[in-house]
Amino acid sequence: LGLVARLAALCRALRRREAEGDEAGWVQAREEAEAARRELREVVRPLREPGYREALRRKAERARKRRLRLQRRKQEAKAAKEEEAARAAEREAKIDQWRAKCIQEVEEKNRERELKAAADSVLSEVRKKQADTKRMVDVLRALEKLRKLRKEAAGRKGVCPPPSADEAFENQVESLKTLLKNRTELYEAEERALRVMLEGEQEEERKREMEKKQKKEREKLLQQKLEIDSKLFGDPDEFPLAHLLQPFREYYLQAEHSVAALIQIRHEWDQYLVPADHPEGSCIPPGWVLPSLPTNDTWATAVR
Repeated sequence: LGLVARLAALCRALRRREAEGDEAGWVQAREEAEAARRELREVVRPLREPGYREALRRKAERARKRRLRLQRRKQEAKAAKEEEAARAAEREAKIDQWRAKCIQEVEEKNRERELKAAADSVLSEVRKKQADTKRMVDVLRALEKLRKLRKEAAGRKGVCPPPSADEAFENQVESLKTLLKNRTELYEAEERALRVMLEGEQEEERKREMEKKQKKEREKLLQQKLEIDSKLFGDPDEFPLAHLLQPFREYYLQAEHSVAALIQIRHEWDQYLVPADHPEGSCIPPGWVLPSLPTNDTWATAVR
């Protein structure tokens, strides 16, 4: 295209020189135009060869396919990178969830341990107070016994204390007994309250352990059900909705979505109910009847 534009400009220059009568300039412009024309013929000559257009088309097709291949690889690499990023984000989310769960469990255990330690400390303090009260009661009884012995010894010697002294001593002892009795009842009430609290915490702990155990059992049963469904109907993650097994899945699982279908299926099953010892039949199995493993390589190939 550059040569054609140059040749057109030289032609215009030739006409202008001819119109002006400039013979020398016209000759120079004519020589340049001839040179450009010969160069243009050399460029155009391969285009007139028989197989050049086909070779050029093949070359262009190869270039187009190469561009498409590079674009496809770029898109695949981008998709793989995005998928890897999604998987990494999912892994990070699961790790964060697991870490949060572990932290929560540790915090709960620490709280329970601290609460139990505090309750044990308070209970130990209450028991210590009860022991002190009991010791004071024992001391008071020993004091009464000691006074009685001293009174008897003084009586044998002919010395008798006045009645007012006995009354004052008895009043003081009764006052101390009443005080110690109230303290004992108070400490027993505190001990009962602490024991009730500890028993409540233990009951909550047993309940949480039972819930965890039931949750594990439910997850285990759900996993078994998924495995059985996968063996019977295929893995739903591997088969899209338009897969050839989808009608069979919808047929065999219709009772889970329709009460009328459930009633109809139960009615059809009930027609074949027989006792366990019936010679011509057997009971309906409680669950799915799983297919047996292939007995030879040909069957295994067909199953795969």
